[in-house]
Amino acid sequence: MQLQFYSENVKAELYKFSLAEEQHQFTALPSEALEIEDRNRHPVVIMDGDRAVGFFVLHKGTVVKDYSLDTNALLLRAFSINEIQQGKGYAKAAMKLLPSFVQNHFPGTSEIVLAVNERNSAARTLYMKSGFKDDGKKLMGRKGLQSILTYKLDQKR
Repeated sequence: MQLQFYSENVKAELYKFSLAEEQHQFTALPSEALEIEDRNRHPVVIMDGDRAVGFFVLHKGTVVKDYSLDTNALLLRAFSINEIQQGKGYAKAAMKLLPSFVQNHFPGTSEIVLAVNERNSAARTLYMKSGFKDDGKKLMGRKGLQSILTYKLDQKR
C-alpha cells in the first residue's frame, strides 16, 4: 500500500467512491473534494497496488490558522476509504504512512492537524490510535462541534 498525489489516471475510480450516509455527513467524497480548486490543496490517493482505496486532502496556507497557531502546520481533511474497501485496515495503514509522506513532500512541516466531529467516534478512535493528540481545542463545524487533533512530526511511533 502507498500514498500518492492525485493524478487524472485514478479520477474515474475516485468518482465511483461511495460512503454510508452516517459517514458522508462527516466527510466529503473524493469527487466533491476534487471540485474545489485551490493551489494550497493537495489531494492524496491511498493506493493498494493499482487500485485507489482511499483519499484525503492535505491543505496548507492561511486556512490552517483556524486549526493551529503553528505556521508550519498542514491540515488533513476529506479523509475517506471507499465503502467497499472498509474494514481491511487501509485507514490505519494510511495513517501510519502519513508522517513520512508529509516529511518527504512538505519539508519543514512541524505538525499535521485535523478537525473531527465529536459524533464521529470511529474516525476519532482511528486518529487517536495513530498518534494524534487532543489538546482540547474545539471549533463549530457545519455538522456540529469538532475537536482539533494534532500530530507532532518530531514524535516517534
